[in-house]
Amino acid sequence: MALTGRLTKKLVENLSAGRHGDGGGLHLVVDPSGARRWIVRVVVKGQKNKKGGPLRTDFGLGGADIVTLNQARERALEYRRMAKQGLNPRFNATREVPTFEEIAQQVHIDRMPTWKSEKHGQQWMTTIRDYAFPKIGRMPVDSIGQPEVLMCLAPIWTEKHETARRLSQRIKIVLDVAKSKGHRSGENPVTAIHDAQVLPKIKAKPKHHKAMTWQDVPAFYADLKARDAMAAKALRVTCLTGSRSNEVLGMRWEEIDFEARLWTCPAERMKTGEEHRVPLTDEMLAIIEPLKAMKSDFVFEGQKRNKPLSNMSMLMLLRRMGVEGVTVHGFRSTFRDWASDIANAPREVAEMSLSHRVGSEVERAYARSDLLEKRRVLMQQWSEYAVGSATKVQKLG
Repeated sequence: MALTGRLTKKLVENLSAGRHGDGGGLHLVVDPSGARRWIVRVVVKGQKNKKGGPLRTDFGLGGADIVTLNQARERALEYRRMAKQGLNPRFNATREVPTFEEIAQQVHIDRMPTWKSEKHGQQWMTTIRDYAFPKIGRMPVDSIGQPEVLMCLAPIWTEKHETARRLSQRIKIVLDVAKSKGHRSGENPVTAIHDAQVLPKIKAKPKHHKAMTWQDVPAFYADLKARDAMAAKALRVTCLTGSRSNEVLGMRWEEIDFEARLWTCPAERMKTGEEHRVPLTDEMLAIIEPLKAMKSDFVFEGQKRNKPLSNMSMLMLLRRMGVEGVTVHGFRSTFRDWASDIANAPREVAEMSLSHRVGSEVERAYARSDLLEKRRVLMQQWSEYAVGSATKVQKLG
């Protein structure tokens, strides 16, 4: 049996999607995604399929990015020799199939450049490490089916449903990658479990951040304004902009255009993954501009030089002020209620002020404006209300 065929190294690297034969039952399978893997089709001597015909079976030999053309030919030759002797390669081949943990670790490394933040990347692996590795981490990735996946998901499906839901997504990704590299075949067991509704439906309970009523904001803001701590300045900007706390704490000087009176929060720091422009009012600028004198990388510098304030700084300030039962995130709801109840702001203006996505994907594709000028008017009125200088609110509706 020769080790030469129709394919070449160059063809392996450049062939388009489809199934490309090398001869002797060896094929290169190129997925639409560009992933390339080797398979070999053999007929096992003396063995019959369910219909009584020759037992013809496809076997994965590994991804083309790992297994070279010559290695694939050698493995295919080994499989054909076993089949000629009446041995089923599924049970007799000595294949080096990676474990679930090995593939998961590689997926994590490959995706590092795409993580929204280092913290998100750590969370991705932590979930798998805590709930999947102890059960299936050392198992060959091609031996993991529905029972093994259920071992990971079932114990936490009800008690920690959100964690279980994310775990199922991450296990699915690992198994999909394993298949693309030729280490698995057939349907993803996570998909099969979902489609068959094997696990019970869990009705998610919405989490509401406790918010201050808008009527209490002027008195609270006056108390806040009298404090000189950096956390107080950051909290004032958080309240006035309706931004998320991590967006404010991560604010850098290059994001601020003082001439245009605009703060542009980059996509990588936004929950939506899209750049968000925030109009700056006189009150906001009065807080921010004096901080330039510190010459820090961050607008709101923490205790360490060129490092931002911690995530807990503003919440701890609320507690020191004796403000109980209110979260920093809740000020977004406070602003939203005021925008509806008092300013009568159109829904899309109020929602865009909070960097919420408005409408369907199709609607967003056509509505390219972020309504900046209308939001500027709304933010100015909110600032005036907070500092107690508002006389009459102009209705935006």
